[in-house]
Amino acid sequence: MRFRRLAIASALALSVIATACGSSEKTIDAQASSSAGDSTDNTGALVGVTMPTKSSERWIHDGENVKAGLEKLGYKVDLQYAENDIPTQVNQIENQITKGAKALVVASIDGTAITTQLQEAADNHIPVIAYDRLIRNSPNVDYYATFDNFKVGVQQATSLLVGLKVKTPDGGDGDAKGPFNIELFAGSPDDNNATFFFNGAMSVLQPYIDSGVLKVRSDQTDFKTVAILRWDPATAQKRMEDLLTATYSGGTTVDGVLSPYDGLSIGILSALKSNGYGTDGQPYPIVTGQDAELASVKSIIAGEQYSTIYKDTRQLAEVTVKMVDTVLKGGTPEVNNTTDYDNGTKVVPSYLLEPVIVDKSNYEKTLIDTGYYTQSQLG
Repeated sequence: MRFRRLAIASALALSVIATACGSSEKTIDAQASSSAGDSTDNTGALVGVTMPTKSSERWIHDGENVKAGLEKLGYKVDLQYAENDIPTQVNQIENQITKGAKALVVASIDGTAITTQLQEAADNHIPVIAYDRLIRNSPNVDYYATFDNFKVGVQQATSLLVGLKVKTPDGGDGDAKGPFNIELFAGSPDDNNATFFFNGAMSVLQPYIDSGVLKVRSDQTDFKTVAILRWDPATAQKRMEDLLTATYSGGTTVDGVLSPYDGLSIGILSALKSNGYGTDGQPYPIVTGQDAELASVKSIIAGEQYSTIYKDTRQLAEVTVKMVDTVLKGGTPEVNNTTDYDNGTKVVPSYLLEPVIVDKSNYEKTLIDTGYYTQSQLG
């Protein structure tokens, strides 16, 4: 199944599929029609947008980009941040429904915790678009805008192998044979994306673990053990400290760390630095990441964090805004995946964007030349 997803993702990269045809298209049309209600005149309508937190740089940009795009089209926007507190996000969504929102864009904190609110939205003919995080266990999710999350994990694992010189950047075999000591981290267990990231990464790493090229010295390899609740950097730092204390002593060092998110990577690197890493005699291990957050890009430039996965949130916001606009005008939004994102109740029609590996060799071309950051921001 994992490799089937990867094959699908590769095919989609070559040709973006328009809306599903045949019976699938009829199903999606019916969903859009049902959610949008009888009226298609939503000029100046209110759109509720809820984001998880302002503590992560990327969510600030996501919220601002979605808001700006909708306002440019003439919509009113109620943008809320819940600071990773589930009851707060529940109240925010309820308030947006009460205010008369005609559509909801939700980046959920816990993808299973808002089913009651989504039912209320459905009862009021309010379409719901899941933003980057799939909302689970509800039939009342109309569309999903995200990146190819399985591929994100594949890229993280691939960059780890390239950093260890087990693989070459062009996909060939490197000169290094190992064994290399690595440790695994995963994202929040209540975030559906976290399992996609982890499964994608393990589809690449497991053969090397089985062959002995890689050794997870702590023996902690299952998702539940390595997951970091709420993607909390302090929790990741503490876990890394505990791993170093319990597993690495007497000259044994960790060579690589699979980290699924830049915020966790910063915490992991802090723990490593406190334990003597980051010197000429004991350099940092290869540490991955995700989201190309400013602090981590600077860390990559400084030779600390090895890589990150860049997901252009400007593109994600653009796709989401188009989805909202199309639904509120009575149309069917463009999607390019109608098979892989089963939320436990239904397969949610999705639009997947392509992630990109960023390291010291290509950050200028990928981040500066595209205008995502300026040279002055990166120092």
